[in-house]
Amino acid sequence: MNKEKVGYTTGVFDLFHIGHLRLLQRAKSKCDRLIVGVSTDELVQSYKNKKPVIPFEERIEIVAALKCVDVVVPQTHRDKIAAYHEIKFDVMFVGSDWKGSDLFNKVEAELAGYGVNVVYFEYTNNVSSTALQSTLQAIYDAEASAG
Repeated sequence: MNKEKVGYTTGVFDLFHIGHLRLLQRAKSKCDRLIVGVSTDELVQSYKNKKPVIPFEERIEIVAALKCVDVVVPQTHRDKIAAYHEIKFDVMFVGSDWKGSDLFNKVEAELAGYGVNVVYFEYTNNVSSTALQSTLQAIYDAEASAG
């Protein structure tokens, strides 16, 4: 009997958009069971120095409702090795912007020692929560100065 292949990915998933959906769908297509870590508001504040627009409880509910996601867990830290020990996944999906970074070269090497493969996905062009937030802020600012 074949062992179930467990995949893992994480994200803030703020202002959920098509890029998020496509990433999760691609991840699910490469594993039997997809576990998604959704960053807590506190974690996002600690490394991005900003609070997500959509509260954690709502972001986790949105991600959990997707048919391509099997399990959702809170991401309370960014330590991928600790996450492996907590979750025991076989493959981790990461955005291509991390590929070749000192951090992920180290993570990849350590995870390989546990038999875990790291798969990098390209981001959907021209779509990001930060870009959406900037556009919304520009509209708000224009309306505020006009009115």
